Amino acid sequence: MEILRHLLLVIHILGFAALLGGLLVQAREPQKSVNALMRDGAGTAFLAGLLLVGVIQADDGDLDNTKIAVKGVIGLVILVLVMANLRRERIATGLWTLLLLLTVANICVAVFWASAHV
Repeated sequence: MEILRHLLLVIHILGFAALLGGLLVQAREPQKSVNALMRDGAGTAFLAGLLLVGVIQADDGDLDNTKIAVKGVIGLVILVLVMANLRRERIATGLWTLLLLLTVANICVAVFWASAHV
């Protein structure tokens, strides 16, 4: 179970890296859009996070349910916003900024909110 937990954690981190990279690659562009990195990263991070919580709970691990709920809600909002705007040729700079802030906020929750496992 420990190997699976670590593997899911790596996949979760890679998902956020892809999402953040997909956002940052557009930082200097005047027109923003939802790209494949953002789509795949948001989906991967969200799904791997859900699976990670399930594996930890199945192993009777300690979880901070409030932290998991906050990360889950932020991740779900990111995923919904990305998927809702996937087919649009461009998105507003405000939406791009919101996605960037939510992504960084979710990373900060993971890093700075002390917890035993997640």
